[in-house]
Amino acid sequence: MSEGECAQAPVTSVPAASTEKKKTPGWALDLVLLGALWGASFLFMRIGAAEFGAVPTAGVRVGIAALVLLPLMWLRGQAGDFARHWKAAMLVGVSNSGLPFALFAFALLSINSGLAAVLNATVPMFGALVAWAWFRERPDNSRLVGLGIGFVGVALLAGHSAGFKSGSGISPVWAVLACLGACLSYGVSASATRRYLTGVPAFATAAGSQLGASLALLLPTWYFWPAQMPSTRAWLALLAVGVACTGLAYVLFFRLIATAGPQRALTVTFLVPVFAVFYGAIFLDEEITTWMLMCALVIVCGVALSTGLVKLGRKKAAVPAP
Repeated sequence: MSEGECAQAPVTSVPAASTEKKKTPGWALDLVLLGALWGASFLFMRIGAAEFGAVPTAGVRVGIAALVLLPLMWLRGQAGDFARHWKAAMLVGVSNSGLPFALFAFALLSINSGLAAVLNATVPMFGALVAWAWFRERPDNSRLVGLGIGFVGVALLAGHSAGFKSGSGISPVWAVLACLGACLSYGVSASATRRYLTGVPAFATAAGSQLGASLALLLPTWYFWPAQMPSTRAWLALLAVGVACTGLAYVLFFRLIATAGPQRALTVTFLVPVFAVFYGAIFLDEEITTWMLMCALVIVCGVALSTGLVKLGRKKAAVPAP
C-alpha cells in the first residue's frame, strides 16, 4: 500500500491474526474513509510544498506522524518489539515514507494533486515487479498483461499536458519521474518489509518506520528550511497530513486488514485517485480532463490485473470425481 498511500499507503507487516477474514459490517466504511484520507494527502502536500518546499514538507509530515504513532505503539505494548527490530523498521521507513513523501512533494510543485494520485495507483504494479526481482515470483500471464496495460496508461498520461501547472520552473518529465520513483520506493519497501519484518507487530513497524524517516530527513529539512516562515494555512495542511492522513490512516489500515482481509484492503488503491481528483477540483480549482479520466481508467485496469484482483480467462469448472 501506498498513499496511495498503497495507495500514499505505508507498507507494514501484517499481524498473524489479520489473516483471518472476520468480516464486519463496518469494514466498507473503513475502506471509504481510508480512501478519503489518503486522497486528501495529495491536497495537503501540494498546499504545504508550495511554501515549505519538497524536503521540509516530507520532514514535517513524518515527524508529526511519528509523534502520533509512537505513543500508540507504547500503549499497545509493542515497544519491546520495536527495540528488537529497530534497525530494519527504521531503514524501511526511509524507503516507505521519507523518500517517497519528498518525491511526491517535489512533483506536486508542478503537477496537479489528482494526477499525482493517479500515478500513485501504480504502486501495486511496482510492488509486483520488485517481488519478481527479489523473490523470483514471476507474475502469471494475466498479471503480466496488467503490468503492460498499467504502464501504457502511465505513458499516455505523462505524454499529455493535462494536469501540469505552468510557471513552476520544473519540467513535467521530472515531475512524472519523481512520482514513479516514489512508487518504486514503495515497492522496494514492501519486499523489504516482507523479508526483514515478517511477524513484527504492525504498530512497532509503523511507528519505527516514521521515526526512521524523521531522523533521515532531519538534517535535509533543516538545510532546505524556507527563509520565510510558512503561513498558518501551510502549517495546518502539514498538521492534517501528518495526523489524519498518516497517523489515523495507519490505524484504519490495520483495522481494515484485520476485519476484511489483505485482498479487500488492497482495493483502497482504486478509491484514492477518485477522492484526490475530487478534492483537487473542489478546493484547488484543478482541471479534470477527459484524457486524464481515460488514462486513469487504463491504469486502474492494469492495477486490477497486475495485483490479481481481476484475472483474464474463465475458471475451469470442477470435474466431479467418478
